[in-house]
Formats: sequence, structure tokens, C-alpha cells
Amino acid sequence: MPDKRHRAPARSVPPPQARDKLAFLLALVPWLLEHDRVSVAEAAAYFGVSEEEIRASVSLVAMSGVPGSTSTYQHEDLFDIDWTAFEDDDEIAITQHVAIDDAPRLSAREAAALIAGLQYLQALPENADRTAIRALVEKLSRGASAAPSQLAVAGGPESEVLGLVRRAVADGRRVRFAYLNSRGEREEREVDPLRVESIDADWYLRGWCHLRQALRTFRFDRMSDMVVTDAPIEHDASEVRLPDTLFEPTSSDLEVTIEAAPEVIGLLADYIPDGALTTQVGDRIRTTLRVSHYHGLKRLIAGMPGTVQVVAPEQARRAVSEWATAGLARYA
Repeated sequence: MPDKRHRAPARSVPPPQARDKLAFLLALVPWLLEHDRVSVAEAAAYFGVSEEEIRASVSLVAMSGVPGSTSTYQHEDLFDIDWTAFEDDDEIAITQHVAIDDAPRLSAREAAALIAGLQYLQALPENADRTAIRALVEKLSRGASAAPSQLAVAGGPESEVLGLVRRAVADGRRVRFAYLNSRGEREEREVDPLRVESIDADWYLRGWCHLRQALRTFRFDRMSDMVVTDAPIEHDASEVRLPDTLFEPTSSDLEVTIEAAPEVIGLLADYIPDGALTTQVGDRIRTTLRVSHYHGLKRLIAGMPGTVQVVAPEQARRAVSEWATAGLARYA
């Protein structure tokens, strides 16, 4: 007769670690509170665990809580469930919960700001999983301390062009378009699209330009005849380092000295080169900008009326002044 002491023990699934149990409980309790009353079978199917594990976890929750003012666990300091429904009908219903409502919640204004940012992200072509973003917007709306303001973020570039760029990014295809450069010259460009970004009302495509063999930034309102080609992209966002700033300085950039109100300096950060000398002049800050051409400078200054003044060179001052004078004359 074999000696049972040397028989190999039956293999079993190792019990979950304490950290895994805690993570599971932290997910289980909010889910139960959100669903009011559910069966053990429904909870087990949702979390992908056995019904016995759900029963054990619910029993543990019912013995959990926070010490009250007496530093002891009184009845009102503990979770409680509908024990009759749990034991007789295999249903879970939390009848008392503690500490959950004490967790910090977003204010209505904070939630609205985050929702606005998510709506903006939905316009970017690399965010293909827009369902996940919509689900997050709904969670933010439900989880705020009050109903967030109803708002909508202004749309991006023309939907047809944006739709083509989004399709090119999703399919990994190169785009071809006509582009009006800063010198007013029309060029044919083929680009591997990487990212769409915006500054104020202007939208830009960042991508690898096959004509220049470098990373370039293109304004949507200067692009025309957009076509998604059959050629696959040779560079994607995972292998091309996209700088934090939208515009990268080049040796051909023009330097312009400006004086600006302190509150708008942050809006000019993309144009201020590293190491630029900054001095206080009265209530203004004097610093240097780098721009590729004066046409862009005119638009930049016009977008911040009364807060930015061009100091030098004279050619830049004249370009901005003439442009503003011409605009004013149209209202005469």
C-alpha cells in the first residue's frame, strides 16, 4: 500500500497576492455602488472571477470601514449590505458605505475644463480610439461635484482636409498637397503625417517632408488639393522626435526685438529662443523672437492687440505698422 505522505499534492491555482486583492476591492466597491443591486453571478462575469471569490470579497467589504471619532469601529463606521438578499437570493446590495464620499471630487469648473481638453483631443488624427475619449467625458460629467457647464470646443480645420489627414494617419499613408510657402511660392509637397496641432485659431500639420528631407510644420489654410496617396509612410511618430515647441529655429530665421506685457509672455514661448536676453522695461518685458518671415510676425502681433510692441528692426516695425494701417483703412 503506497505511503500517502510522499504523494505529490494536487496542483491548485495560487491565491491572489494581498496587493491584487486590494486592487480588486478598490474596483469592486465603486462598481457595486454604481449598480445598486446585482447578482453574484453578474459581478463574477463582469470581473472575470469565480462566484465564490465574489462572495468572499463582499463578506470582507462588509467587515471593513474607518475608525470613527472614538477610534473604534462602531456600526456606523463599517460598510453594511443587505444580508437577507445576499444569503437567500445571492444578490449584493450595499446599504451603508463609509469614506467613499470623502474622496476629493472635481468641481464643475474643473470637470468642464478637462472635458474641453478632451473634446480638443478628439479632433487630432492620432486619437483613433475616440470611443474611449467619449467614455472618459461621460465619467468626468458623472463624477463632478456639480453638473459641468455645457460647452463645445470650436472645430478644427475644414472637416474634409482633417478627415483626409486622419485617414492617412490611420492607414499609414503619405499625403500629397499643394502648399503656399512663406515667400508666396506654390510647391508640391509629399509628407508623412505625424500630428495635428493648433495655436489659437491656426491649425498645423507636423510631418516628415520628403521634399526637404526633414520634419516640417504646415499651416492648414495654406494647403490645397489634399490627396491621400497609396505610398506607405517611411517615418512615424514613434521614430521621429517631435520637439515640444511647434516651431524649431533655423539659420534663416529673422530676429525681432519686442516689448510685451508679462501676462502674454507665455503665449510667445514657442517663438522665444533658448538663452534669449530678457529685461524689464517699465511694466513691460523686452525679449527677442525668432520668426521665419514678417508675414507671420504681423499675424502674431495682431493677435495680441495692445500687449505687444515691435521695437526692432525697423523693417519689422514697418511691416507690422503698414499691415495694421491697411486693415484699419478697410473700416473707413
